[in-house]
Amino acid sequence: MEFSVNQIAQMIGGIVEGDGERMVDNLGKIEEGKAKTISFLSNDKYENYIYQSDAAAIIVKTNFTPKKVIKPALIKVEDPYSAFTQLLEEYNKIMSYAKLGVEEPSFMGDNSSIGESHYRGAFSYIGQNVKIGKNVKIYPQAHIGDNVIIGDNTIIFQGVKIYADCKIGNNCNIQAGAVIGSDGFGFAPQADGSYKTIPQLGNVILEDNVSIGANSTIDCATLGSTIIRKGAKIDNLVQIAHNVEIGENTVVASQAGISGSTKVGRNCVLAGQVGVVGHIEIADYTTVSAKSGVSKTIKKTNTVISGTHGFDHKQFLKANALYRKLPELHQQVQQLEKIVLNLPSEKKN
Repeated sequence: MEFSVNQIAQMIGGIVEGDGERMVDNLGKIEEGKAKTISFLSNDKYENYIYQSDAAAIIVKTNFTPKKVIKPALIKVEDPYSAFTQLLEEYNKIMSYAKLGVEEPSFMGDNSSIGESHYRGAFSYIGQNVKIGKNVKIYPQAHIGDNVIIGDNTIIFQGVKIYADCKIGNNCNIQAGAVIGSDGFGFAPQADGSYKTIPQLGNVILEDNVSIGANSTIDCATLGSTIIRKGAKIDNLVQIAHNVEIGENTVVASQAGISGSTKVGRNCVLAGQVGVVGHIEIADYTTVSAKSGVSKTIKKTNTVISGTHGFDHKQFLKANALYRKLPELHQQVQQLEKIVLNLPSEKKN
């Protein structure tokens, strides 16, 4: 698919210098400079590449003036990085939503419906009483259980499993292998040492503009709903347990695990391999550093947590500095101990 430089400039709100009728059919790195591609320059240390480039166009800052003759057209914007990101998003939408129609074999159960401009890949399964919006793309081998509701413009990639009764909002993106609505880890210990399974009767709700990474798992609630609020972004290989609530625009990085009935506030950041115990609350705008453990409620907003047993970030840095000095401190203590032991004892009267 090709676009003119002028069309791209209109898309990102830029001003063209050079040939606006040149055609672009791909995105590329500025250091590669391939013909018919578009790139961006936001860091001055990469400026030399612009003079060697055969690209059709390069997005630059509004105040950029080339020091030599260049081949590419320039699209001038306030923030080249943000403009290029916007272009990537638009390109991704075009490519993701390009597929249309139904591949066979695929299955749709009784009393289910799907809106216009949809795509259903081969071996996809849609259960009974499912309501799916318009422009939804369901890739091969995806499974959508009974009574599921899916909003407009949502993409469900290969091998995704959405269990019965779950609700997925508009503009969601669920990557390959993710499981939405599997049973929560609910087992009641018995007197004889065995465990009795507690039925998990709730569902999962993903609000609008939620992204779920590949092979992540979001368990259904025991009762009620596990909820991922609008704009939240969940990375690959994340475990979210039953009755958890993730706040708006919160991001959770890979290999993090959140235990049951915990509530995470909005605009939080949980870095890679973070572990969170159950039945606590994490305040809005909290950042939890990689490999940290959160074992109690965080009430104060804008808190940064670090450490295996997470505590205040500044205290953690001080403690970590002391930890590195432990061998020296230990040696000093031993020396002081020798001095004290060799002090003359007080004479008795």
